[in-house]
Amino acid sequence: MSPRLAVLAGLLSGILVAALVLGGIFVLAPEGTAIVPTPSPVPSPSASPSASPVASSPSVGPSASAGPSASASGAALFGIGQPAPALVVPQVGGGTIDLAELKGKPVWVNFMATWCPPCQDEFPLMNGFAARYAADGLVVIAVDVKEDEGTVGAFAESLGATFPLGLDSTGAAQDAWGALALPVHFWIDADGIVRDGALGGIGPDIMARGLQSIMPGVTVTP
Repeated sequence: MSPRLAVLAGLLSGILVAALVLGGIFVLAPEGTAIVPTPSPVPSPSASPSASPVASSPSVGPSASAGPSASASGAALFGIGQPAPALVVPQVGGGTIDLAELKGKPVWVNFMATWCPPCQDEFPLMNGFAARYAADGLVVIAVDVKEDEGTVGAFAESLGATFPLGLDSTGAAQDAWGALALPVHFWIDADGIVRDGALGGIGPDIMARGLQSIMPGVTVTP
């Protein structure tokens, strides 16, 4: 055999062997399995020590998700069950309103302003309750926040208010009572303890509920 033919025969033999080896690999591999290079594993974000904030957060769990009860919220917002803060303000038309002098009587204190639409709606209802329960000792007081006496006096006259109005010209009483939203109502019993409270825009049913809390021996109706 010539050297050229010998080289050619060797190449053919090598190709044949290679084909047989590859064929054997595919035969031995499980059906449907692709022979692909395996990439190096990439760490998952969840594998990071800081990747599980939910598990480590102290705010997760039934006790954290449960909010305060409605009564607890009311007590915190209005000071229910606590002595009423001091209230000494000038009265529209002259004189002074001093809550301490009214101890022994049920008192309804309303912080308001003339520009407040709910305040305008509530005044006629408050007038009605003040007249109906005056014989039971009820005292209704409205405290205007940061307006002049002329404006407040005209407002009271236009709505026929029969109860006294005080002037909190600096907002000091508003701050002391935590009356951050206007109008807001506080019902104080004869011992000077806050028994109920409500944010404004309320109707006669809520008003009656507040009055009932400070006049236990009286049947209060809306």
